Amino acid sequence: MKNRWLIALSAIGIHICIGSVYAWSVLTKPIMQAMGFTLKETTWTFSIAILFLGLSAGFLGDYVEKYGPRKSGLTSTCFFGLGMFGTALALHLNSLPLLYLFYGVIGGIGLGTGYITPVSTLVKWFPNNRGFATGLAIMGFGFASLIAGPLMQILVAKYGLVQNFVILGCVYMFIMAASALYLEPPKASNGGPSGINVKSILPDTQFTAKEARKTWQFYALWWIFFTNITCGIGLLAVASPMAQEVVKMTPMAAASMVGIIGLINGLGRIFWSTISDYLGRSTVYVVFFLIQIFAFYALAETSSAFIFQLIVFVIISCYGGGFSCMPAFLSDLFGTKELSAIHGKILTAWGMAGIAGPLLLSWIRETTNSYSITLYFFSACFVVSLIIAGILKWRTSVGVLIEKKHF
Repeated sequence: MKNRWLIALSAIGIHICIGSVYAWSVLTKPIMQAMGFTLKETTWTFSIAILFLGLSAGFLGDYVEKYGPRKSGLTSTCFFGLGMFGTALALHLNSLPLLYLFYGVIGGIGLGTGYITPVSTLVKWFPNNRGFATGLAIMGFGFASLIAGPLMQILVAKYGLVQNFVILGCVYMFIMAASALYLEPPKASNGGPSGINVKSILPDTQFTAKEARKTWQFYALWWIFFTNITCGIGLLAVASPMAQEVVKMTPMAAASMVGIIGLINGLGRIFWSTISDYLGRSTVYVVFFLIQIFAFYALAETSSAFIFQLIVFVIISCYGGGFSCMPAFLSDLFGTKELSAIHGKILTAWGMAGIAGPLLLSWIRETTNSYSITLYFFSACFVVSLIIAGILKWRTSVGVLIEKKHF
């Protein structure tokens, strides 16, 4: 019988590879300088990758459930590896369309498939610590930029842009393939993988993805997930220039803040998901939104660099926690029968938010010539999400959970 901690390590292995997408900004200037692309053209590569992450997670969730984590993990490995090698070709040929195709579309499909691959498996191996287990893997996605960012800088400086993607493509494919080959769900038994009575912990009613989509809870979770990511990713997109313009931080200090953001993003994922095992998922989301209502409002009012950074770090911890708590929340409500498929459908919110957040923020910024209006708007968005999260908590607090009643 396989070791569940090695299963968790395998999940982290996949996520820490695909999470390197968060280090894309490290490559933005080198690509612009070497290829002659504009900032907008280069940034669209990242947006397309996040869009296809969400779309592929939504459409391929059923594939993950049907063929299991090993095959879906290897599928992710092939797409992500092809995306990396294709990106090297695109840069060698100085082709923007090929860059969008390989890094954005093909790499994005690898991202989405790899992101949802370990989730259902981990929940089954850790039935009484579902938040902690999924937080471990998704923490790897958040931490990836801390490793990939400096590594990419070293490789680009020493070998060049094209070789950077070839080398990383080889490394990532090896790690992801080895991780995928170890993944498998626990053998079916009443006691579960560690003698735990799974039936007493997981909901009795097990939903299919189709049945889950016919409940109001599914759409409530989609919306609060979308809001949390839109506002968080919007802030991430402009954290450095906002710090320099609003509270007059130096470029070096702002860059250091961005580095710490990567750390907080990862730590927030494991911290909040672990806490959710004790407080409950619905309570944690209520806390997220209460914090962010006041945090975004205060961010618009502050002129202190120290307070500014402190608030940003708090917001980013909630942003990361929103990702890691979601799979466990879904398993609370809908069971684990088709958790990867249900999680994939929810992740379409990420794809939409990856475009909506930065575009909304830049549009309001250019229209009003101020970041404050955007921050006030984000604060108001969280008021709506708090109400929805409060209703979810009220409706799901008495035992478990949802009956199979459709609209």
